[in-house]
Amino acid sequence: MDSEGPGAEARRRRRATVEVGQGLRALSAELTLLNRRVGARLGLRDIDLDCLDLINAHGPLAPTALAQRAGLHAATTTGILDRLERAGWISRERDPADRRAYLIHALRDRNAELLALFAGMNSSVQRICADYDEDQLALLADFLRRTAEAGREAAGELTGPQRDRPAPASPRDSET
Repeated sequence: MDSEGPGAEARRRRRATVEVGQGLRALSAELTLLNRRVGARLGLRDIDLDCLDLINAHGPLAPTALAQRAGLHAATTTGILDRLERAGWISRERDPADRRAYLIHALRDRNAELLALFAGMNSSVQRICADYDEDQLALLADFLRRTAEAGREAAGELTGPQRDRPAPASPRDSET
């Protein structure tokens, strides 16, 4: 059967969709590696850099809001915030709306360090974007927004209790 026969369009679409998925996985792996190397240069753990990014993007944040966004336990978040504060990346300030609570603020004077380490990637993205017209960039931006939202939703589905899965066997179950 030739490639233009029945179903050829569906096959091309499936192939293109698979390529998009593969590209997203490759991008995720490369960005993970880049973030790991940036974190190492700054003396930050991967999760510390992830949380700092969330604070920069969505802050100021209450610690519980950060924990929810990052999908972390509150105690884990406290340790991360302690490390970020000691290293001079964040400050904790009383919430003016509720003096019992506090908000996490990124210290903007440290952003130059981050920007310098991401400069190579940022320059590359600018060069790549120069190859696309405004409508194509709008389409890409929409795709990335929708894909990021799908990722947030998928992660959110995994944060609740496990459903339809048997509980793991305890070590004692195998002793009998």
